[in-house]
Amino acid sequence: MARHGGQILADQLAMRGVKRVFSVPGESFLAALDGLYEAGIPNIVCRHEGGAAMMAEAYGKMTGQPGVVLVTRGPGAANAASGLHVARQDSTPMVAFVGQIARDHRDREAFQEVDYRRFFGPLVKWVAEVDQTERLGEYIARAFDIACSGRPGPVVLALPEDMLSAASEMADLSVPARLPAEATQAQVSSVLDALKQAQRPLVVAGGPHWSDKAAADLARFAEGFDLPVAVTFRRQDHMDNRHSHYVGDLGVGMNPALGQRLRQADLVLALGTRLGDTATDGYTLLDPTAQKARIVHVHADPDELGRVWRPDPGIALPAPAMLAALSHVAGRPGPWGDWTAAARADYEAWQRPKETPGTVKMEQVISWLSAHLPEDAILTNGAGNYAAFLHRYFRFKGHGTQLAPTSGSMGYGFPAAISAKLENPDRPVICLAGDGCFQMTLNEMSTAVQHGANVVVIVANNGRYGTIRMHQERTYPGRVSGTDLANPDYPALARAYGGDGIVVADQADFPAAMERALAAGCPFVIELRLDGEALATGFTLSEARAMGQRR
Repeated sequence: MARHGGQILADQLAMRGVKRVFSVPGESFLAALDGLYEAGIPNIVCRHEGGAAMMAEAYGKMTGQPGVVLVTRGPGAANAASGLHVARQDSTPMVAFVGQIARDHRDREAFQEVDYRRFFGPLVKWVAEVDQTERLGEYIARAFDIACSGRPGPVVLALPEDMLSAASEMADLSVPARLPAEATQAQVSSVLDALKQAQRPLVVAGGPHWSDKAAADLARFAEGFDLPVAVTFRRQDHMDNRHSHYVGDLGVGMNPALGQRLRQADLVLALGTRLGDTATDGYTLLDPTAQKARIVHVHADPDELGRVWRPDPGIALPAPAMLAALSHVAGRPGPWGDWTAAARADYEAWQRPKETPGTVKMEQVISWLSAHLPEDAILTNGAGNYAAFLHRYFRFKGHGTQLAPTSGSMGYGFPAAISAKLENPDRPVICLAGDGCFQMTLNEMSTAVQHGANVVVIVANNGRYGTIRMHQERTYPGRVSGTDLANPDYPALARAYGGDGIVVADQADFPAAMERALAAGCPFVIELRLDGEALATGFTLSEARAMGQRR
């Protein structure tokens, strides 16, 4: 039976188990909207393509299945690029369908015409334009396969509107079964042999493909071999932070003691991580040009092995597959017991709150959240000085409780929270955002209200872009430009959208505010009135300025 391209698209999505799509509608893909209606796939209509793309990315990060976003041509595609960048740097499977001008109008700079192969080429894993309706299923299948293969990432398919509205009798393509990856005995033995020769090993876990089982396998492996485990930037839910062998995160604002352990390690077992510039503090803790530590690198993408580091060996395998095998090996602790215990002690010391100025203190806010939220609560955030408090003082208890961009994208936390709540309606979802970060995507409040995503947003309001101001004061002390912010009344704004909120100006009022927020039947904003001098580094802005003046 003949179907138009939009119906073919929706039927292929349904066959692949797509639960929902995120979109901002456009006339260039009306046929796709009609197909979604016919197939009964929920369409989460958003207020900006950047927010829609970030919601789709968050879905992919949570589930391991490609998040799907539909946006229109030209400006819509350009707006969505921010979420695609997150997916690329975070190794998240994602498929973006972009409306396109009619095929017979191409190469005339028609209304909103963009060459998507050139525009998205450096940003995504693969980009293509579908010219024939009868090949639509083939392209969709390839898009999903590429999004999930090797190192996962985003894929873009451009859909000319006349192709999408044309009819075809093409049959649906079945979804092939995939056998899970398994570690070979030789691969496992190579890891064990490297451990036998180590004195100061450090496991560094990160990257995609993680699961509850992988987190449990990592803990079992670490226990059996008495190994210290660090995680990379914003991958803190890869292992229960309360575990005796968890030693912290190698991210922005990392514990200096942990950074020194990475520098001193004679063996780095890198599981799933690329060991990029953030984890290595700009390649100063590990230097690719003068590599001293032995690096055993386990990564799903064979092209990643040897690209920056000289692995010995490099193992092309998803990290969870290696851990599944290692977790069943009888433990063989080496001569590094004191090294592991000291690394954990460093982490415990780093967790002790360092007081900041003001009547509301972020270190106490995060400590309260860590101690009182249910263990399955999901925390999201974007980027800003406030996030360093979360990284330092919150203990993530299980996989799937952290949604944050390793790309450092501001504005991510709120769309991600909406996506998380839609996927997990019975779990508390809390978004941490700065006043600058939240204002980038707070228009999605109407998306949250419309679709019943009752998230809690904690806004750290210090009246400035705090991280940039901190660097500004150190580099150009006393010369403030472009970092101060005018802010709305956030609770009033939430109420205008149909949510609710409260201002907290005293630390003693925060617990009651959180109880009210968690019990609310609508999106709820808690605005924290912070002292503008407070910084996550433990210094104040005045001290940062003084450090700059002494240079």
